[in-house]
Amino acid sequence: MKITFITGNRHKLSEAERIFHGTGIELEHADIGYPELQGTLEEVARFGAEHAARVMDCPVIVEDAGLFIRALKWFPGPYSAYVQDTIGNSGILKLMENVEDRYAEFRSAVGFCTPNSEPEVFLGVVKGRIGTEERGTRGFAFDPLFYPEGMDKSFGEISTSEKNRFSHRSRALKKFARWFIENYEVI
Repeated sequence: MKITFITGNRHKLSEAERIFHGTGIELEHADIGYPELQGTLEEVARFGAEHAARVMDCPVIVEDAGLFIRALKWFPGPYSAYVQDTIGNSGILKLMENVEDRYAEFRSAVGFCTPNSEPEVFLGVVKGRIGTEERGTRGFAFDPLFYPEGMDKSFGEISTSEKNRFSHRSRALKKFARWFIENYEVI
């Protein structure tokens, strides 16, 4: 079945295409933009999916993700894209100077909606820590700063296929795919 992924981020689209490969879920892409609420990731995904499904008149998914750093009271959280665009990785490292508690989580919320349904939201979380420097050139955004639990490499140092095995986005998209296959006819 075809689902339109509403995103302006080609990295997200590429990750999703790899994750859905072989599931019967075929992604189309649209970059229509949608108003983003100032709220939780779940609220943003729920609203975005419902809005986009009504505008596009087809089944859609949207994805919102954020980096949540405990020592910074879970900042930047749902404001991660804005923070990445303004202070970037160097700004996060500056905020984390001399901070012992490096615990962080990457969280992803995938919203799905059809033109005639209520939105569904699927969450994915990966726990880890913020490094003391940027490492790696793979991935995007905060990937060179984030070290998943149990690994000595940042997301920026591992391949996309390795990252897709356990990333926050992968976990949310896989939850969605399982639910979708159980609830919709996938050919």
